[in-house]
Amino acid sequence: MKIGQTPSQTVGPFFAFGLHERQDMAGEAALGQRIRILGNVYDGDGAPIVDALVELWQADAQGIYNHPEDPRQAEADPNFHGFGRSGTVHGGFVFKTIKPGTVPAPAGGQQAPHIFVRVFSRGMLIHANSRLYFSDEPANARDAVLATVPAERRHTLIAQLQSGQDLPTYKFDIFLQGEDETVFFEP
Repeated sequence: MKIGQTPSQTVGPFFAFGLHERQDMAGEAALGQRIRILGNVYDGDGAPIVDALVELWQADAQGIYNHPEDPRQAEADPNFHGFGRSGTVHGGFVFKTIKPGTVPAPAGGQQAPHIFVRVFSRGMLIHANSRLYFSDEPANARDAVLATVPAERRHTLIAQLQSGQDLPTYKFDIFLQGEDETVFFEP
């Protein structure tokens, strides 16, 4: 007898009831340059996924994570949450945050400013992990993680600065499959 997957063995769909979204990741007094990140989540056919869940986690403007494993946590900006969550109503998401600082790399040196991205979607057995880098960031050229990604695939990790916005705005589309599939990392 073959038993199929039960709903509890897949992720999503995600419903708004009881879901604590946090699209504004920085308090009014948070230090650093305020930015907006917007984008869409697409399936393998290029159609927007209307019930995915996107989570962001990042360091503050000084490059410090509000996390017990960061030895500098006591110095973290108390007005910055560092975590955001949004459903993808109509396929899109928007976050307001601050641009993160450089973060010490495990092997020495510095990692370019980046944001961890986690995507949950219907039909996926486990969430997908990625990173978001900034198109106007010179430190990208020295980032050890970004350097491991083949040059022709790096664009899938780089949010593009948009012109003509009231707030610096970066567009970051996430493709779960297909020719432009976003690069995902093992947890």
